[in-house]
Amino acid sequence: MIIELGHFALVLALMTSVVQATLPLYGAHRQDIGLMKLASVSGILSFLLVGFAFFAIAYGFVTDDFSVSLVAANSQIAKPLIYKITGVWANHEGSMLLWVLILVIFAALISVFGTNLPSALKARVLAVQGMIASAFLAFLVFTSNPFLRLDNPPADGQGMNPLLQDPGLAIHPPCLYMGYVGFSVAFAFAVAALIEGKVDAAWARWVRPWVLLAWCFLTLGITLGSFWAYYILGWGGWWFWDPVENVSLMPWLAGTALLHSALVVERRYALVGWTILLAILTFSLSLIGTFVVRSGVLTSVHSFAVDPARGYFILLILFGATGGALLLYALRIPHVRKGVPFAIVSREAGLLFNNIFLVVATAVVFIGTFYPLYVDLMGHDKISVGPPYYNYTFMPLLVPLLIAMVIGPFLKWKRDTLMAALKQLTKPLALTIAGALLGAGFAMGKHIMAVFGIALGLWIVVGSIWVRAKRIKLGRAAVDENLQLLASTPRAYFGLLFGHMGLGFVVLAISVVTTWQQENIITMKIGDQTHIGFYDVKLTNIDQLQGPNYVAERGTFELSQDKNVFSVMTAERHFYPLQQQLTNQTGIRTNGFSNTYIALGEADKNGGRTVRLYYHPMAPWLWIGGFMMAFGGFISLSDRRFRVGMPQRAALQLNMQAAE
Repeated sequence: MIIELGHFALVLALMTSVVQATLPLYGAHRQDIGLMKLASVSGILSFLLVGFAFFAIAYGFVTDDFSVSLVAANSQIAKPLIYKITGVWANHEGSMLLWVLILVIFAALISVFGTNLPSALKARVLAVQGMIASAFLAFLVFTSNPFLRLDNPPADGQGMNPLLQDPGLAIHPPCLYMGYVGFSVAFAFAVAALIEGKVDAAWARWVRPWVLLAWCFLTLGITLGSFWAYYILGWGGWWFWDPVENVSLMPWLAGTALLHSALVVERRYALVGWTILLAILTFSLSLIGTFVVRSGVLTSVHSFAVDPARGYFILLILFGATGGALLLYALRIPHVRKGVPFAIVSREAGLLFNNIFLVVATAVVFIGTFYPLYVDLMGHDKISVGPPYYNYTFMPLLVPLLIAMVIGPFLKWKRDTLMAALKQLTKPLALTIAGALLGAGFAMGKHIMAVFGIALGLWIVVGSIWVRAKRIKLGRAAVDENLQLLASTPRAYFGLLFGHMGLGFVVLAISVVTTWQQENIITMKIGDQTHIGFYDVKLTNIDQLQGPNYVAERGTFELSQDKNVFSVMTAERHFYPLQQQLTNQTGIRTNGFSNTYIALGEADKNGGRTVRLYYHPMAPWLWIGGFMMAFGGFISLSDRRFRVGMPQRAALQLNMQAAE
């Protein structure tokens, strides 16, 4: 019965979203307070209905209700409870339901916490959110219904993809969806502003926290996905330029540009039209990601590869949302008041420079991802675009961007001179050069590009710290004054510090690990010993294990240095009889600065085992840096200036102006 109630709630949510998308919009046009308030009521009601529908399908998974087609196709009795729960979104229908749930959560948050928004703007924002929710709820109800019943339910289910039976599934997809869907709020604010024909600094202050929240979760999702691929696939890689990895990177790049351009609108009322356009394009790229993994246009370990007819429906939503917003942009942006001018050397210009390179980098990734699909569609030979393309096109675009991101915070608003900013960076530059020379000495004249990457990473880390050091007058004032200035520093400044430093550590780690990583693929028997990195590795045993829904082989390895055993590692291979599929459970030992990585392979006819061993110097900082970036964003969100959105008095004045 609860399954039928969940289906009914989903249909009611569709009807509620249609109301949310229409009547408040008309009410905002007529300045009808009652109809405008209906937007908040509808937003909260949609959240409750979709939340119940999600709970209903989760209940079906947990209770092994194999009369539900989705449960029968993606679960089984022997599967551990955690994977029954995560199995809810380990499929097309369930993941779309999670997508919509997050969408209505954002609408409910705006409904409850957007009390300082002008009534008309709030109604229009929620109406746009309602339009998006209506489209995706219709997609669920009519083409991807998760509540379909089976006439003859099986005694047990078919299970789910063994690669997804991992704790990473509990965190990675929800974080990614929080990022993808979070940008819908910026999209809704942009469309609402175009309808009103008005954008001001207050609008930017309302938008920036939502953009930052989405960016934080997308950063977390990409970082977690990279680590998941690293330890579960057994290839020793952390990024493969897979098309579905790329479609998460594109909105992250565009969202980073949007985050910085919204700051310019807030502080200086410049780049207004550009910021609105970025808000539209960023969410459009999120929709493209949704389309790619569900259209069947590519094969990937990430994609659901479902019926292409469903892809056409999402493509229709994509064209409707993007095309409609861009048409509205073309018609209305000439009537939006233009921003104030600024000099070619200024903080505004620095942030515009940041935006240009980020958008061009996004375009490069877009071409690399979709050009092979275009060639295939035209009936030509299949082609693939791999690391060489991105090394020659994407990486060079990042160099000037990363250099400028340290200089930018030292530039003044409106007008400045480049020399004045550079004079403040002599010490970070000296430390960077010293670090680069040390790296060059370690490389013994080789790996010049790696040394350049190390210098770039050091430049970002040291320069970011120097920004804060200058603010608290470190070395130029008494310690008491330093501490007092440190205590009075807004949290957003610390967020900027962690965010930029995190990116610097990622650049450092990429430079080191890609240059000095070691690989050793060898056949080993019990008792055999080999070498990787600074360690000797000995295979001591192979055990057979029985898991809840798999059988496993476990290899035990001893790590020693100078004949002293200091660690024992295990690596496993899991075989899932129901799916007839093998997965790896790699062994990873880290000391915080490097990883020793072991993957157990197949047995040969002589009783040996293929073993893949890797030594990855500085690999942990790939993910530490990513988490630092997200952590910096969350610190900034905790700043009161982000939470309040705008002063209440200004909000009251805007409401009075709207009423007039």
